[in-house]
Amino acid sequence: MMRKRKKPPPVMKRRQPLHMHKFLNGFIRMKYVRYIFFTFFVLMQGFAHAQSDSLSNKAPGNNSNILTLDQAIDLALLNNYDIRLAKNVFDVAANDYAYRNFLFTPTLNANAANLWNSNTSKQKFETGPPSNRNNIHSPNVQAQLQLNWKLFDGMRMFATRNKLEAINNLGETNVKVQLINTISRVIRTYYNVVQEKQQLRAIQEQMSISEERVKLSDAKFTTGLGPKTDLLQAKVDYNAQKAAYLRQLTVIDQTKDTLNQVMAARPANNVSYEVEEIIPINMDLSFGDLESGMNKNSLDIKSAAQNVEVYKYAMKEYKGNLYPQLYFNSAYNFSRTIYSQPTNQFSPISNLNRGYNYGFTLNVPIFNGFSARQQYQDAKLNVEYYQLNLENVRTKLALDLNNSFKDYEYYKQALSLEQENLELAKENAMVALERFKQGVSTTIEVKQAQQSLEDSQYRLIQARFNAKVAETELLRLKGELLK
Repeated sequence: MMRKRKKPPPVMKRRQPLHMHKFLNGFIRMKYVRYIFFTFFVLMQGFAHAQSDSLSNKAPGNNSNILTLDQAIDLALLNNYDIRLAKNVFDVAANDYAYRNFLFTPTLNANAANLWNSNTSKQKFETGPPSNRNNIHSPNVQAQLQLNWKLFDGMRMFATRNKLEAINNLGETNVKVQLINTISRVIRTYYNVVQEKQQLRAIQEQMSISEERVKLSDAKFTTGLGPKTDLLQAKVDYNAQKAAYLRQLTVIDQTKDTLNQVMAARPANNVSYEVEEIIPINMDLSFGDLESGMNKNSLDIKSAAQNVEVYKYAMKEYKGNLYPQLYFNSAYNFSRTIYSQPTNQFSPISNLNRGYNYGFTLNVPIFNGFSARQQYQDAKLNVEYYQLNLENVRTKLALDLNNSFKDYEYYKQALSLEQENLELAKENAMVALERFKQGVSTTIEVKQAQQSLEDSQYRLIQARFNAKVAETELLRLKGELLK
């Protein structure tokens, strides 16, 4: 008869802690994952909304502390030192031009003198006794009114008047050139501040993702589902972005200081200001319109042409020195002398002379060491120099226009491409973070996706800023920044 085997004792008491441990771990994990998923969903919604506002160029809300681009330009045009210096030079030329017609008028000078003389006289005659006089006082009054009128100087006067007009026009053009250059610099600097602010927001968004990585890595490490290295790496990346955030704040302050220098103004009472959040771009510029506008309106070409005109008149001035000069002269003279005693019986005790004279003076240059001819040749060489400079300016502006338009076209295409890349990078980052949350990817994959998103944000911001810089340069070359 077979012995009946005994059943093994139950081991429920030993397995119960194991089942309870798995149950609690599963419960905690599911609860934590739901919490993380909810938090991640809220963060990504905010992230997407912020990206839409900052990188899709939606208008910001009203802010009374915002410095607009028009306000920045107005301050620069009012206070910029380069503009004020150029205007001062123009004022000197304008002052000379105001007196241009007086080159043709005669000069009239008056002279007056009152002399007191005290003399001793000793005279001997053939017949009669000698005459000795001591302390003979003879005050003398003289006056003269003199007129000098240049009638002909080889047309030099006309050339000088025309040169003053050309210098005045050149000064006015140079002021406008400085105005345009200042406006262009204000636009570039202003939107540089805007793009640095956009970079700051991009860093903040990266910090949000890194903070989420830290939370997920900490949760995995706490539950034993992830290594500590993931948590440490996530914290290192998060701290690096904090440092980048602080550095970006400094960069923004420095860029604002540059803008303040261009405007030559500081905010009143050290009150900080913000800038607009968008970088508007004109996407419809055409090369043909820009080229025709530049050839017609470019102040750089106009300034170079006016320099040629100035030196042409200077050459005519020096040429006038080769011709004779004719003057009309006239004067009215008055002289009176009263003697305290006569020197002899025949000398007067007073003498009065008055009257006028007039005539012509002809000055004919015969030989002066060829200095007049040398000055004329130097002026002629200056005209040739500035004519070459005019052609050089035209070719350089044509090259600048061509290169700037190519940059403009490239950055327009890059802007469209980077906007698409940003959407892909955002989706990739969300998928990578979700895979990491579910435990099917590593932190390296999340970091790579996050880096791709960061690079895409940077390239998009740079493409928009560079497109604006190229647009501004094209409008500057065309001469449309100052209307």
